[in-house]
Amino acid sequence: MSVDVLRNIPMFSELDEEALLEIDNLLQKKTYARNNMILMEEEEGDTLFIIKTGSVKITRISDEGREVILSILSESDFFGEMAIFDGESRSANVVALEDSDILLLKRGDFLNLLEKHPRIAITLLEELATRLRKSDKQIEGLSLSDAESRIAMTIIRLAEELGTIKQGQVIIDKLPFQHDIANMSGTSRETVSRMLKKLEDEGFVMKTGRKISILKYDKFIDRFG
Repeated sequence: MSVDVLRNIPMFSELDEEALLEIDNLLQKKTYARNNMILMEEEEGDTLFIIKTGSVKITRISDEGREVILSILSESDFFGEMAIFDGESRSANVVALEDSDILLLKRGDFLNLLEKHPRIAITLLEELATRLRKSDKQIEGLSLSDAESRIAMTIIRLAEELGTIKQGQVIIDKLPFQHDIANMSGTSRETVSRMLKKLEDEGFVMKTGRKISILKYDKFIDRFG
């Protein structure tokens, strides 16, 4: 049963129990091990993917052959919706960052759901608009900021996508590896390592293994946001 997962997804959250059970019956589940490729750019696609557990990275390869991470998605996030609507090939690669259980919903079933439950389409458009705004902000940040500022802005973005707020702090339990942060911010792993150490020394963050706490998050935003 994946009803609890569906209830946490904005485009399904306003549906009643009967509708959620209907969707649940249409889903297939597939498990991907860490670093496994889930989708490849340019391949044909007819499936919407919903993350039940785990996390994935959305990537493209630059003209220079470097991986560029566009986004990191975690539990209750979805991907693959563009090919559902336009029938075109996939626009990016998707790779599992950790062992992940993914729910699959076929194109025909999803389009039938949109006709039956128009509210899904409205909330989906709202989510896509939010993602577009984030992308615009990311592009602006990468083009205008120095390397250290880009890393700080990437950490803010990760906090928004993966973090939990507790007593004025934002905690990211599984911070992506430094090479992934570098690929998100257009810098090097060495620069990321140096910047994280600097943020710790200045009292902005506290890091234990892959867990990072952003202390006094509002001040962090004022400094780097």
